[in-house]
Amino acid sequence: MASILEGRDLHLIYRGAEAEIYLGSWYGRKAIFKYRIPKSYRIKEIDDHIRGRRTILEARILRDAKNAGIPSPTVYYVDPPEALLVMSYIDGFRLKEYINSTSVDEAITLSRKIGCCIARLHKAGIQHGDPTTSNMILVGDGRVFLVDYGLSQYTVKAEDRAVDLIIFERALLSVHYKVYRCCMKAFIEEYEKILGEEYGEVKKRMEEIKARGRYVSRRLLR
Repeated sequence: MASILEGRDLHLIYRGAEAEIYLGSWYGRKAIFKYRIPKSYRIKEIDDHIRGRRTILEARILRDAKNAGIPSPTVYYVDPPEALLVMSYIDGFRLKEYINSTSVDEAITLSRKIGCCIARLHKAGIQHGDPTTSNMILVGDGRVFLVDYGLSQYTVKAEDRAVDLIIFERALLSVHYKVYRCCMKAFIEEYEKILGEEYGEVKKRMEEIKARGRYVSRRLLR
C-alpha cells in the first residue's frame, strides 16, 4: 500500500484488478483515494513505471475533461511513484440504479445529458474507455458526472469513439433493457448534434465493429 495511505482513516469501497478505491478525507474534504496495485508478475522497475505513467495520464485526462466542460472529479493530489491519485468525492446517485427506478421521460433526459457529455469528451480528443451507467453519477443540481477514467486515452480515431458508444449501448441493453430503444435514440441524437459531421464516420465504425462481432459469434456457433 502507498505510504501516504498509512495511518489515514480510509474505507475500502472497491477492489478491482488494477486498483483499490478508498473513501476518506483530504484536508477536511471528502475524497476518493485511487491506488494502483503492484503486479508481482512484472519486473518491479517496469511495474512502477507503468503504474506511475497510468496515474499521471488519468490525472491529466481528468483535468482536460473538466476544462472541456464535462462534469468530472477534481484532482487533489497526484503521486506517480506511489501510483496514487486523490480526487473529489462525487455525492449523488449512480445511474446504474437510478435509471431503473425513475420515469421513462427522466431516463430519456438523462440519456441526452450523457450523449452531450460523451460528445464533448470526444471533441476534446478523449475516449472514456468505460462509459457505462456504473461510471455515471447524478448530482443534486441535475448534472451527470463521468467518473473512473482509468481506461481513458487521448484519441480522435473514429473507431475509438465508436467503441465508447458501443459500450454505452451494451450497458443499456444489459441493465436498462426496458428503456433501451428510447434512451439510445436520445443519446445518439444529442451526440450527433454536438459531434456534427464527424458522427458519420463514427456511425460507420460502429456498424463495422458490430458486424465483426456477429461474424465471430457465427463462427463460434458452428
